[in-house]
Parts: sequence; structure tokens; C-alpha cells
Amino acid sequence: MAYETLLVDSAEGVTTITLNRPDKLNAFTTTMLGEMTLALDAAEKDDAIRAILITGTGRGFCAGQDLGDRKVISDDIDLGASLEERYNPLVKRLRALPKPIICAVNGVAAGAGANFALCCDIVLAAESASFIQAFARIGLVPDCGGTWLLPRLVGHARAMALALTAEKLDAKRAAEWGLIWKVIPDAELMTEATALARQLATQPTRALGLTKLALQASSTHSLDSQLDIERDAQREAGRTEDYREGVAAFREKRVPVFKGR
Repeated sequence: MAYETLLVDSAEGVTTITLNRPDKLNAFTTTMLGEMTLALDAAEKDDAIRAILITGTGRGFCAGQDLGDRKVISDDIDLGASLEERYNPLVKRLRALPKPIICAVNGVAAGAGANFALCCDIVLAAESASFIQAFARIGLVPDCGGTWLLPRLVGHARAMALALTAEKLDAKRAAEWGLIWKVIPDAELMTEATALARQLATQPTRALGLTKLALQASSTHSLDSQLDIERDAQREAGRTEDYREGVAAFREKRVPVFKGR
């Protein structure tokens, strides 16, 4: 389908979704949020797609909500309803989608844009990128999962300071603090992110999806509950064609050829 606010391309088992409002630093609009959900749905349903890569055009990744979007700015606006109807379903979609999602942060990621990136499974950032919990600057509360993600990624003290001060966090410190996985030179970001996505697209997709869901569940489960989750996930993984291929390849001392089944 044709998208108004996104560029979507699929090749070599990877769907690349690029936020495409560079004149607005790729700020979210109601249209963009809806299109992102459609693009993710299409990538999940397509068995040929086994990894997803998200990035932005221009000098920014995403500046958060576009405050000029008339659909979210009015005298009687209910921002809670906006979250419930648009942002929260998208956050849940990213977290639950059973395929790996890589985010390549090519510039500033602010507000909901920062937390949207952090909802992805693996986050790479250009050296020039930065992360800003900008909500306090306009009298709002971190959303798009920020109050849940930040303490788990960087600890309570750093999460609180980032949220209350709205201080810019550069990519280098973000990696040092454990907010993201890796910092890449600007000119190499998309090359490395694409290579990673394509490599993941050759792996046992169902096992990766189960691993993703199990790790996410661990932050709110006891050890006993988590052991049950591991048991159920392993039972499912052990019934896949990819598991049989992995064992066969190990025994035959060859590289496995996974099909994502």
C-alpha cells in the first residue's frame, strides 16, 4: 500500500520502515501512528519477513508528538484518550510482535520518539544521536511506555533524573548506561543496522520471538513463574522445523539453514 508518512521496503527477509516527515523531525501525527500499525501488521503476517528495521529520514529520528497536529491539540482534548487509542496499542504491538525489531536512531529521539525507539528489541544509534525525555518541558508526563522502560533500562535514579530534568542524553552515554545496545559512526549506521536485520532474518524466527517475549516477561515475574514461561516456550520451540535443522546441522558440522518455521 501507499503510505503518506512512512517509507516501507521489504528485501532479504527484512521490512524496513522509515519515518518520513523530515521537515518536522519525523514527529508523530495521528496518520503516522495509524500507518505504523498497518506496516507492522503487514510485516507480521508476511511469512517471508523475519525481521523489522525502523529508522528515520533527515537529521532526526523522531521529535515525539507533532504539537501542530490538530487532532491532538484543542481546548477540550483528552490526552489520556489519545494515549489509549493510539500510542498504547502501538507500544503493545511493538513489544508483542513475534519477530525481532531493530531500531536505528539516526538523530534526535525526543519524547514519545525516544520511548518508541526503546520499545524495539535492539537499538543502535548514530554517534550524533541523542535521547530526550522532553515531556517536562511542556508540562506533561513521560508516556509511550517511558515510565516502565526507563527504570528497567538505566535504574531508578537515572530514570528519575532524565524524566524530571528533560536533559539530553547523547548516544555514547546512552550506551554506557545500558539504554541502548551500540553506538555506530553516522555514516555506517544504516549499513550495520541493515546487516544486523538481515542476519537476524536468517535465524530461527519462532525461537527468537519466544525469547523476546520471555525476556520481557521476566521483569514482572517471580523465578518460579519465569521457569514456567521458559518451560512452555521451550516446549513450543522444540516442536519447530528450525530446532530439528539446528540439531541436524550441529551433528553434521555444518551451518544451519533456518526457515523460520
